[in-house]
Amino acid sequence: MTEDRTAPHYDLVIRGERVMTTSGVRPREVGVQDGKIIALEPLGNHLEGDEVIELADDETLLPGLVDTHVHVNEPGRTDWEGFASATKAAAAGGVTTILDMPLNSIPPTVNVAGLEAKREVALPQAHVDVGFWGGAIPGNIPDLRGLHDAGVFGFKCFLLHSGVDEFPPLDADQMEAAMRELITYDAMLIVHAEDSRAIDRAPSPEGDVYDRFLHSRPRGAENLAISEVIERARWTGARAHILHLSSSDALPMIRSAKRDGVRLTVETCPHYLTLTSEEIPAGATEYKCCPPIREAHNRELLWEGLLDGTIDYIASDHSPSTMELKDPENGDFAVAWGGVSSLQLELPVVWTEARRRGISIEQVVAWMSTKPAANVGLTGKGMIAPGNDADFAIFAENDAFVVQVDRLHHKNPITPYAGRPLAGVVRRTILRGMTLDGETPRGQLIRRGMIHGH
Repeated sequence: MTEDRTAPHYDLVIRGERVMTTSGVRPREVGVQDGKIIALEPLGNHLEGDEVIELADDETLLPGLVDTHVHVNEPGRTDWEGFASATKAAAAGGVTTILDMPLNSIPPTVNVAGLEAKREVALPQAHVDVGFWGGAIPGNIPDLRGLHDAGVFGFKCFLLHSGVDEFPPLDADQMEAAMRELITYDAMLIVHAEDSRAIDRAPSPEGDVYDRFLHSRPRGAENLAISEVIERARWTGARAHILHLSSSDALPMIRSAKRDGVRLTVETCPHYLTLTSEEIPAGATEYKCCPPIREAHNRELLWEGLLDGTIDYIASDHSPSTMELKDPENGDFAVAWGGVSSLQLELPVVWTEARRRGISIEQVVAWMSTKPAANVGLTGKGMIAPGNDADFAIFAENDAFVVQVDRLHHKNPITPYAGRPLAGVVRRTILRGMTLDGETPRGQLIRRGMIHGH
């Protein structure tokens, strides 16, 4: 028999001592063809490719991050952010897929026309893959099926004023009605869970003292709303997801609901895991978000909730605004827009804190890529495995930098992480086998249930 000398030739080969496979970090070679991972072989097999990337000794190949909670705000409020700036920031931070929230844009994504308006502006500008959430607001139950069929990943509702008038909240009965509709096609309802009655009765947050703002959004408001979500999901059998959990008080009831088989998932955010109310200076409205950053003890319990699986994963809730809306002149927490900008920084922010706690990079990637991708049904994302999209971040976990706001791609240079030293540098981001350069938009618009890479 003659030996077959025609070894496969790939578009791209990446090889190195540290490749994060589904069985941990291993010495591997990755072969990429047509934007997909085709081969994953032991280092030393000398796969051949048109382009070969050799990882440096201090670099780890990670799957690209999947951020399921981003406010891009375009069209309508593009001075707050926008698809070009948001997806450039994502790419610079090793995030290769984002799901855009249905509000803060005008029109909001509460019907198919709103979704089409977003897709039209996003397509030519996207540096990473972009999918969309739909919105559930009073009176739009007839629009939900059409949005679902058009490929949104689920539906967001608020249980109190959203901050923008064109996206009004649902009360608990309306939320239950939305759940009863969504269960007929097994769509997920994602909920901003703060109770409006509890907040209406809380002290007012006027002024530049953070503690007053914290008391204006008490844990009880979150706890009440989360218990409402849990019971309505229990009664209806619908899939529910708690957004941006900040109150650690809610962890025991979430734990017991999951044990009871309620179809519930939960995310928290980098700012709740890394920042504490005790350290927030007077007038520092860049720290304002809703629900709020709470005390150091609360933060410890959120980490415990992540480690024991009560909290499923981490998403940024990147919620930017213009500088003026942050009220930098007065630093008044009552009037400043609530939202933390972190899309470009979320991986080093979380990694810096995780490493300090002895938590592995594999665990961080599970929380920021694998689990969010699985929860929203992005089957081709979130893991370095044959058949998946060739989405990667080359990450130097021991390198470090100091956050400079003018080096961020976010449209408005304001973040609570300014001036912080962080561990972990994203040296290169690759989407479907192509290195992202911040110049050429290579992202695609993705839909729920689509086969990726086509």
